Amino acid sequence: MNKLFYILLLIVSQQVFAQEPIKVACVGNSITQGPGRDNPDSYPLQMQKRLKDKYQVINFGVSGRTLLKKGDHPYWEEPQFEAVKEFAPDVLVIKLGTNDSKPQNWKYKDEFLKDYVEMIETYKASMPADGKVYVCIPVPVFKTNFDITEEIIVNEMVPLIRQAAEQTGSTIIDLHTPMEKYGKLFADGVHPNTKGNKIMAKLVAKAIK
Repeated sequence: MNKLFYILLLIVSQQVFAQEPIKVACVGNSITQGPGRDNPDSYPLQMQKRLKDKYQVINFGVSGRTLLKKGDHPYWEEPQFEAVKEFAPDVLVIKLGTNDSKPQNWKYKDEFLKDYVEMIETYKASMPADGKVYVCIPVPVFKTNFDITEEIIVNEMVPLIRQAAEQTGSTIIDLHTPMEKYGKLFADGVHPNTKGNKIMAKLVAKAIK
């Protein structure tokens, strides 16, 4: 009887103290969305394979979206923006900015820092007190395309992203420097292919583990 009691007690204890998976939300544009939010080739879902069952990674990327509220397609106005808050992630990864470099968007560059800080703080309000926010430096633009410009991202935007991270206590993940040697994985100069997404997944996973 005593042996059976202790076995039952052990089973109950394991169920009570079983750790829920760490919830990871990946916010971004087409580089995050990849071939599709549910496509295993997207970088978030490739990252899920690396992190395994201890983590639950959800792809909230939306193609063509901007961080700027006054951008041509603001992420703020997408259903995914609210879905992230409802998900209440333990870990938030933001990779936005590439589309903001377009002329029609970057004319509002004076509002980029303010909007970035506001987005982070908005999401932090829905996260656990010990939640972590990671802010990504965008991948390189190897060829000016879709009006997306490398010079604007590197010289004007990146300093603002770093400042937003500093102001909000967020951690920087540099996806630019380590991917500078992988230009062949960006067929259109802007979007990484499946191998490029795999490298991104490895870099982000390493940062958050």
